[in-house]
Amino acid sequence: MLQYKIIPVTPFEQNCTLFWCDETMEGAVIDPGGDVDKILAAITQAKFKVSKVLLTHAHLDHAGATDAISKHFSVEVEGPQKEDQFWIDLIPVQKQQMGFTEGESFKPDRWLEQGDTVEFGNIELEVYYCPGHTPGHIVFFHRDSKLAQVGDVIFKGSIGRCDFPRGNQAQLIHSIRENLFPLGNEVQFIPGHGPMSTFGAERQSNPYVADNVVGR
Repeated sequence: MLQYKIIPVTPFEQNCTLFWCDETMEGAVIDPGGDVDKILAAITQAKFKVSKVLLTHAHLDHAGATDAISKHFSVEVEGPQKEDQFWIDLIPVQKQQMGFTEGESFKPDRWLEQGDTVEFGNIELEVYYCPGHTPGHIVFFHRDSKLAQVGDVIFKGSIGRCDFPRGNQAQLIHSIRENLFPLGNEVQFIPGHGPMSTFGAERQSNPYVADNVVGR
C-alpha cells in the first residue's frame, strides 16, 4: 500500500512529497525543492529506504535540492519530461535571482513520457505528460490509491502560472481537462503548493477549468 507525507519546503512552501511502499519500505522523494535537512529528517522519521528522486518539473522550488538528495542516497533521478532541460540548466541562475541558498544543476537519469511508469517497492506510478506550466511537466498517478502528485498543473481553486518562459495556458487547460480529469472525480491530488483537493471538486468549482467554465 502507498503511504505519503507532504513536506512544505523553501520560502514558496512547495509540497515536497515522500511516497513509500509500506510492504517493502522502499520509496521516493518527489520534487525536493530545498530545505535538505528538513527532507532528510522526515525520511528518517518515516523509516523507509529512498530508492529514487522523482520530478514533476524543473522550477527551482521543485528541483533545487535534487542534486543534494540524489547524491546523499546515491539514487537516480527520474523525470521530468525532456522539454524541461532548459529549466534544469537555469537552476543556478534561478537560485541567484531568488536568493535561494540551495540549487545545483543535474542530469536526470531518465526522462519520462506519457505512458511511462516508475516503480519502487510494490508501488507503480503512472506518468502523464501535462505541459503548460512548463513544457516538460509531468504528473504521477497511483491508480490503486486514486492519488496523484500534480506539481504545479492544478491547485485547489486555481491552476499553474503560465507567464514563465514557454508557458501556455491553453495547453495547460487541455492537459487538465483531457489528461487528468478522465482519471476520475474521486481522485485526490497533491498540488505543488497549498491544500489537497479532488478532480471532481475542481470540475465543479475551479474558475479556470470547471465544466461550466470550459463549456462542457
